[in-house]
Amino acid sequence: MGKNRLFLAVLLAIWPAAAVWADLVVVTSPKSGIERMTREEVVYVFMGRWRQLPSGIPAQPIDSPLDSAERAQFYRQLVNKEPSDIRAYWARLVFSGGARPPVSAQSREEQMRLLASQPGAVAYMERSVVDSRVRIVFEFSASAP
Repeated sequence: MGKNRLFLAVLLAIWPAAAVWADLVVVTSPKSGIERMTREEVVYVFMGRWRQLPSGIPAQPIDSPLDSAERAQFYRQLVNKEPSDIRAYWARLVFSGGARPPVSAQSREEQMRLLASQPGAVAYMERSVVDSRVRIVFEFSASAP
């Protein structure tokens, strides 16, 4: 009986940690001309390697707010980097004139407004908030925390 209770206690303690990861997806405006993107294409857009989307429209990546858990999770899943690593990466690129970082939206509403107003806008968000104003173009695999 003691071992079963201990096992159950450990399982319950671990369960919330596994559930913390949101189901993130990458979205664009339906005006982007993009139906799907590969992981590599998403990396290229969000890490400044591409200035245009595969459809030829100028790319405008949009980040979640700077210190948001969603932003940290996105870059961990996408390139396995911590927020401090991403900030250092962009500091080097901006200093060398190599590229400009994604626009940082201050709220979900601003993110949706930017997606609606810019055909080349690409953002990430929780699947649960996706609606008809955006198109899902990339989904992380279920095993990707």
